[in-house]
Amino acid sequence: MRVPIDWLHEYCNPGLDASALAARLALTGTEVERIERHGVLAPEPFVTGLVLERDKHPDADRLSVCLVDLGDPTPAQIVCGAPNVAAGQTVGVARPGAVMPDGTKLKAAKLRGVESQGMVLSERELQISEDHTGIMVLEGAIAPGTPLQEVVPIATDVLVLEITPNRPDCLGIYGVAREVAAATGAELRAAPWEHDPGSPGPLEGIEITNEAGDELCPRFTARILDGVRIGPSPLWLKARLSAAGQRPISNVVDITNYVMLLTGQPMHAFDHARIAGARLNVRRARPGERLTTLDEQARTLDEAMVVIEDADGPTSLAGVMGGARSEVSDATTTVLSEVATWNGPNIHDTGLKLALRSEALARFEKQLQPEQALWAQAVATRLFIDLCGATVRPGTIDLGGPGPAPRTIRLRDARVTGLLGVSIPRERCRRLLETIGFTTADAEDGLDVTVPDFRRADVTREADLIEEVARLDGVENLPATLPARRSAVGRLTPRQRLRRRVEDALAAQGLHEVVGWSFAGPDLARRLRQSTLAAPVTLANPMSSEQSQLRTLLVGSLLDIAQRNRARGAEAIALFESGSVYHARAISAEALPEEPHHIGALLAGPVRPATWRDPRPPAADFYAAKGVLAALLGTLGLSWEVEPTAEVPFLHPGRAARVRVEGRDVGWVGEIHPSVAADWELDGTVAAFEIDLSALEPPAAAQFRDLVSFPPVHEDLAVIVAETVSATELLGVIRRAGAPLLQEVAVFDVYRDEARLGPGRKSVAVRLSYRAGDRTLNDEDVTRQRRRIIDALASELEGVIRAG
Repeated sequence: MRVPIDWLHEYCNPGLDASALAARLALTGTEVERIERHGVLAPEPFVTGLVLERDKHPDADRLSVCLVDLGDPTPAQIVCGAPNVAAGQTVGVARPGAVMPDGTKLKAAKLRGVESQGMVLSERELQISEDHTGIMVLEGAIAPGTPLQEVVPIATDVLVLEITPNRPDCLGIYGVAREVAAATGAELRAAPWEHDPGSPGPLEGIEITNEAGDELCPRFTARILDGVRIGPSPLWLKARLSAAGQRPISNVVDITNYVMLLTGQPMHAFDHARIAGARLNVRRARPGERLTTLDEQARTLDEAMVVIEDADGPTSLAGVMGGARSEVSDATTTVLSEVATWNGPNIHDTGLKLALRSEALARFEKQLQPEQALWAQAVATRLFIDLCGATVRPGTIDLGGPGPAPRTIRLRDARVTGLLGVSIPRERCRRLLETIGFTTADAEDGLDVTVPDFRRADVTREADLIEEVARLDGVENLPATLPARRSAVGRLTPRQRLRRRVEDALAAQGLHEVVGWSFAGPDLARRLRQSTLAAPVTLANPMSSEQSQLRTLLVGSLLDIAQRNRARGAEAIALFESGSVYHARAISAEALPEEPHHIGALLAGPVRPATWRDPRPPAADFYAAKGVLAALLGTLGLSWEVEPTAEVPFLHPGRAARVRVEGRDVGWVGEIHPSVAADWELDGTVAAFEIDLSALEPPAAAQFRDLVSFPPVHEDLAVIVAETVSATELLGVIRRAGAPLLQEVAVFDVYRDEARLGPGRKSVAVRLSYRAGDRTLNDEDVTRQRRRIIDALASELEGVIRAG
C-alpha cells in the first residue's frame, strides 16, 4: 500500500522525516518496503504566476510568448506551447534551475529565437495526472510568486507498506495514521467519517434484496445522490490519488477511489438511470453466466461467485470489479453510492479463478468489517456534495447492519509479565491500547479490554492483547534471555544429514548446485519422448500455461538450466540439483501429492579444462556420469550396481542403466538421447543421472575394521561370456562364489574378436584380490577359491576361461 506523507499528515503529523517514521513503524510491526519520491525533488523553484500578456510567437504558429508575473520586480518572459494559455490566468511555473520529476533540469533558453525564462506547467509534468492537453490553471486569488507546494501538493515522500493479511484496518490512510499515532505518541485527529451528511431510514427510488445471504454478503448499504455534475476533480484530489498510485479519471470515479484509500473500504458508484428496473439483487452467479467488467473483458462465472444484478441481469462482480453496463458516464446526473461487506475467502477464490486482481479485491479478501461500510458512505456523501454539487436523498438502505457485539478480554498484570519477561505497568498498558482504539476498564487483577470493531478478526484472546502492548511499548526494549531448556540443542535429522552429505559430495566433485522451477509445462512429456509423465499434479491457478504442472523429474529443469548456460557461451557444464518432485496420489484428487526428494546431475562438454599437454580433453559420457555417481554413493557406504535398460525413453539406447541399491531400483544413469538434447539446443554428448533419495536409508554409524597385516594375493582372469552378459552380472557371480576371501574385483579390459572367440562372444578381464584376516594365504587357498569362481561362471553364465 502506498501512503503519501502529506496526506498522512492531515490526520497525524509526528514531526519525523520519512526515514525515521519508516524505522519506527518497522519496530511496531508495520513493514515498510521502501520510500519513494512522488512529484518534484525540490519544490522551491516552483511558484505560482499570473499571466499578464499572451502574444503569438513570431516564428511558430503553435507557440505563444507570455509575460508572467512571478512576484519579482519585472515579469518573466516564457514561451508556452499550450493552446489554452490566456492572459489573466493563475498558473504554475518552473523557474530556471528547477528539476522536473523525470530528472530534466530547466535553464533559460531561446525557443525559435525568443528567450524563455521558465516553463508554464501542465498536470502531467508535475505527476498530478496524465492530462497534457493544456496548462494547469489554478483557481482562487493567489499572489504571484507563492510557492506552488502551498497551493497544490507537487512533492511528497511515499511510504510503500507491506500490510499483513491480519491487519486490513491498515489498508486505509486513516488506519495507518492510527498506527503512527500509537507508535510515536503524536496526536490523532478525528476520523473523517464522524460527521455524516446522510441520514438513516427508508430510501425511495431503488429496491435492493440479498439472495446470497449474510454469509456471502454480511452488509449492503446504498444512498442516492441527485444533481451530480460530472467533471474533472480538483487538483488536490488528483495529486493525492496519483501519489497513492491511482489514475485520476473524473470527480465521481475519483471520489470512490479516494474513499477506498482513506477508509480502506472499497465502494462503487452506479449510474442510477442505467439500473434496469430500479432494483438490485445480490445473488450467486449461475454456471456459465457472462459479465463484461469495467476493463471491457467478458468473463465467465460459476456458482461460487457473487454478482449484483438488476432487471436485465448481472451488472457487477461483487467485491472484485464493477460492470460496464451501469458505469458512470458524462451524462450521469444521479448516482447510487453502494458500499458493501463481502465474504473474504469467497472474494479471494473469485479473483484466483478469473486471474483478476483489483484494489477492491486486495482489501475485501482480507475480510473487512461491516461497520466500515457506513464510514465510507459518510465520507463519500460529503465529497459528492462538495465536489459534484449533489444533493443526498433522505434515507439509507442498510441490509445486514453492523457486526457482532464487541468482545471484552481480561488482560492480567501477571500474565503480561509472564509472557514478556518484564513488568509493564497497568497504566502504561491502558494508554498504549487506547491509542489504537481499544477501550479499557479496571479489573481486580488487570484490565477488561474491549476490542474495537476494526480489530475484531485478529484480536481474540489475552495473548493478542499482550502482543499489542509489546509492539507498541517497543519489542526492542524487552530483555534478551536464553531459552530455559539448557539441554535443548538443534540437530539435523538422519534424512537431513543424508541430503547434506550427498550435496557436499557432488560439490566436492566440482559440480555446481542449481535450483530449478518446481513447475513444468504439459509438453514436457513430449519433449522427453514419454507417452505421459507419471501422475503429474496440475495446478488450479498456474502463473502461465508453461508452468501449469508440478515436476515429476529433475531432468527437465536441469536441461533448461544447461540450455540457458550453453546459450551464454558455457562449454563445460556440470550441474546438480537437490529438490522435491511431485506425484499425484491415486486415492483422491484432493489428497496432497507425494513429494519424494531427488538428486540429479547433468554433465556436458569436456570433463576437465584443456591444457597444453591435453588440448582436447574427452567429453562427458556415460562413464563420466557413472563415475560421479560412484563417488556419490561411495560416500554413503552403500552397495549398488547398474543394470542396462531400454525403458527410459529420453536416454540413449545402449548407454542407459537403472541404478539399484541393495536390490532396490532407485534411479537411472545414462546419456541423454541426441534428439532430446537437440530439443534443448545442446550439441554433443550430454550425460545425467537422477536418484530418489527418499528410497535410500540414511547410512548407519560408520563401522571400522582392523588394519590387516597379512598381504593380499592378486590374480587376473579373462572370462569368455555371451555379448548379452553385463559387467554387473559377471561381477555379481564372482563376488558370491569368491566369498569370503575375495575382497575386491574389478573389470579392467574387454576384448572382442569373432574369429578367436566366436560370434556373439566377448572376453572380459577382471582383477581379483584375496585376503584373510588371520593368516597369509597360500596357493592352495587361492586355487580353491579360483576353482569355485570358475565353476560358478560356467554354470550360471556359460563362461569359459580364456587361455591366451
